[in-house]
Amino acid sequence: MFDRAVYFASAHDLAQLPPGTGNEVAFVGRSNAGKSSAINTLANHKRLAFVSKTPGRTQLINFFTLGDGNTLVDLPGYGYAKVPPAVKAHWMEVMEAFVSTREELTGLVMIMDARHPMKQLDIDLLNWYRPTNKPVHVLLTKADKLSKGEQTLTLKSVKKQLVDGQYNATAQLFSSSKRTGVEEAEKALYRLFAPQPQADNKAE
Repeated sequence: MFDRAVYFASAHDLAQLPPGTGNEVAFVGRSNAGKSSAINTLANHKRLAFVSKTPGRTQLINFFTLGDGNTLVDLPGYGYAKVPPAVKAHWMEVMEAFVSTREELTGLVMIMDARHPMKQLDIDLLNWYRPTNKPVHVLLTKADKLSKGEQTLTLKSVKKQLVDGQYNATAQLFSSSKRTGVEEAEKALYRLFAPQPQADNKAE
């Protein structure tokens, strides 16, 4: 669904945000969780989102038009220890404001490394977003690094935490390198882009 994605704007802070032109879905996750790789896999594009070997490299909010009036938003990775405290504080403040107040935002895709899901910063961001009651879809990336048994247990645990936290969220396993979970993720993204009556807070 991202085959026609084209970069059109970046913002360092909220004052630089472009005016909304349609529905937006934002991708967000901890540094090095595989966010850029997931975006590139879904877009069938090697370099749509910059994949850095240095976590914390992406420090801009990047906007990509999809050719159908919708927009993909790539938010900066968070949680990288070597980022200066002032920079880290700035980006957490920007992201909190963006996910909680951006009117055009219809859904959020949270990227979590399947080996280390639901860290405190992930939970913080979910808590900021929860009052909007807009939907969240969690991609548990790098799932190929886990055994089948570990995958099953991890997915079950994450879904339970999403239900317990009363987040309007779904979750799935995903691997960019193996291209597993792509079809399921695309179906979830179509749902996120479509304005919809808010569902009960439960994980599918």
